[in-house]
Amino acid sequence: MEKEARPKIVLYQSAGFIAIIVLAWLDECFGLSALIIGNHPFLPVFRVSTLEMLLVLAVWLLVSSSTRRVLEHMRRLEGFMKLCAWCHRVEFKGEWIRLEEFLEKGFDTPTSHGICQICLEREKAAAEQARKAKPVTEGEQPAGPA
Repeated sequence: MEKEARPKIVLYQSAGFIAIIVLAWLDECFGLSALIIGNHPFLPVFRVSTLEMLLVLAVWLLVSSSTRRVLEHMRRLEGFMKLCAWCHRVEFKGEWIRLEEFLEKGFDTPTSHGICQICLEREKAAAEQARKAKPVTEGEQPAGPA
């Protein structure tokens, strides 16, 4: 959802509840329901309108707080960086780019490459295992301690 549409949701929601409250009061004061269901002689009872208004107001507050919580949660989730699980590219402004490019474009951070201690140990072990698994050809000395 677009970021500019979020405040409009709360605004439209609030306007709708205010319209319900206003219509309830106008109905009570001017008998607008008489146009729909006929003209019955009764006195306006403002206690009923007040009760209706308070109930609508309570529902409005519940719905409004729920909507705000959902929008805040959505805003937090949209803040996550999307990273491809296969190629490790990053989505940046609708485009999938390498992580190094993202750091340079998004944070103006130059990048360089290195190897962490865990990966270094893993690569050393893999190289040693590959060296041991390599068959000895004629004329070569076997690898290992002499």
